[in-house]
Amino acid sequence: MTSSTTIDGFILTDEKDASRYTLMRDGKLVSVLDYRDDGSTIALTRAFTIPTFRGQGHAARITAGAVADIESRADRRIDPVCWYVAEWFEQNPGKQVLLRRR
Repeated sequence: MTSSTTIDGFILTDEKDASRYTLMRDGKLVSVLDYRDDGSTIALTRAFTIPTFRGQGHAARITAGAVADIESRADRRIDPVCWYVAEWFEQNPGKQVLLRRR
């Protein structure tokens, strides 16, 4: 099962069967954000941008889109396992309320 949304001309898709979000533009894969969902927490485990698209803010775009999607469901906490996602939360303190408490 997948669900998609459009963000600034990009298509963000939650590929639930593959446990990942993808970011596409013009039919090309730009970035991927892998996750693990245990039913109460979604661990964002790896953000990856295709090398030819790096340095253009795509990791931030896919992270923001995934966080917004998870927030809209209001039934999960987020565990920022990936170093990039952890830094994104540091730069977006208003979203830290979504983090799993340790």
